[in-house]
Amino acid sequence: MVLKNYWSTKLKMSVGCVIELAFRVARGELRNGFAVVTPPGHHASYTQTCGSSIFNSVAIAAKQLQERLKVKKILIVDWDVHHGNGTQEIFYTDPSVLYISLHRYDNGSFFLGNGQPTRVGSDRGEGYNVNVAWSGGLNPPMGDAEYLAAFRMVVMPIAHEFSPDVVLVSAGFDAAEGHSEALGGYRVSANCFGFLTRKLMELAEGRVVLVLEGGYDVSSLCNAWQACVSALLGNEPVPLAEEELVRTPCINAVESLKTVLQVQSRYWRSVRSMVNTVSLSYMNAERRYSAGSEAALVLDGLHMSVPSNSRFLNEPMEHDEADSL
Repeated sequence: MVLKNYWSTKLKMSVGCVIELAFRVARGELRNGFAVVTPPGHHASYTQTCGSSIFNSVAIAAKQLQERLKVKKILIVDWDVHHGNGTQEIFYTDPSVLYISLHRYDNGSFFLGNGQPTRVGSDRGEGYNVNVAWSGGLNPPMGDAEYLAAFRMVVMPIAHEFSPDVVLVSAGFDAAEGHSEALGGYRVSANCFGFLTRKLMELAEGRVVLVLEGGYDVSSLCNAWQACVSALLGNEPVPLAEEELVRTPCINAVESLKTVLQVQSRYWRSVRSMVNTVSLSYMNAERRYSAGSEAALVLDGLHMSVPSNSRFLNEPMEHDEADSL
């Protein structure tokens, strides 16, 4: 009886901590935060628990933000190596919550077999569920280059287009290097998780809340925590390994990303051109983007030199009108 009461109290305290942190960040009392709580909850749905997932802390916090603080748009990013099936189910018809998951899928043969890239939401929530479902097993394991590509082509473009008011992260670290094949077997570095955190801080005026989910290798878990907390504090980032920045994503990742882009391009304009860069390394993609930005600035300068009576800046051209019809 004592153990049962202790476990119940622990679960309630975990959920309460996440809600309290989310509220303080949403109100602007804190810039951001990291809730180091246990057990993980992203497998729990409205009516179904799963293993140690009893209460879905992130989903409960999101619901509380909606109901009590009237937050209009919430982004949930889930980078645990296992798909957050409970979170997906809870918000599957809700267009005010965008759920993006990056997880090992292997065409349905890993873990529970859910998280298909074709699961996009339903009813009014169609298009607001994004599954970056990695397939191809561990040949080779996904690492920094693959996760950087996913953030560059899928996560950040869609997130910016959605423009959330608050970002919640189901921050599982079982995709971090150091975990066995049975627990995921991926090789994402701690510094990469810090980099991904930094990218998410570009959204929602930095209102980002990380919540611990999975992670079972103590050393890699602590390193990943440290990198993410350092990013939240605004410390100088530790450079990523150059070999990962110049490495192109593996062929299995390329095919997985092509599938996601094909599915999500029906709903998000921002990813429609990304398929043309899917095979680029992060560094080459950034160089292409920089070159494009410089060219755009030059063109903008040329445009500004045109006499003002030739065309109003916001006046649509004929092809613009055609595109809008």
